[in-house]
Amino acid sequence: MTRRDARVLCMKVLYNADLNEISIEESKNNIVEEEDEVAFSFLELVENNLEKIDEIIEKSLENYSLSRLNKVDKAIIRLATAEMLDGKTPKKIIINEALEITKEYSDQGDHKATSFNNRLLENISKNL
Repeated sequence: MTRRDARVLCMKVLYNADLNEISIEESKNNIVEEEDEVAFSFLELVENNLEKIDEIIEKSLENYSLSRLNKVDKAIIRLATAEMLDGKTPKKIIINEALEITKEYSDQGDHKATSFNNRLLENISKNL
């Protein structure tokens, strides 16, 4: 599995957990068909830092709140924020990967989701 595939799997697990109001662990058990070390490390990173991640996102939003984000975008942003906190991957790569996933899974052709997520991720990057 590529790192992009691991990120997409992680996004799906986070989305499912948020949508169904279940734990990340329970969502992982429902969705993941085969274990992937990279995806599991991403999930663990989000799970262990979720409160801090949400605080960072909330502080970086302009005239918006975390609860208003659609669940797909929230999952993408949470994962990207967790990766930025981890510091193992350059922020520009993390943002680019998050925007590519946004284009594929959230954007409806008008580029509004991609543009919004780009501004938010840039704010998060600056705030870290």
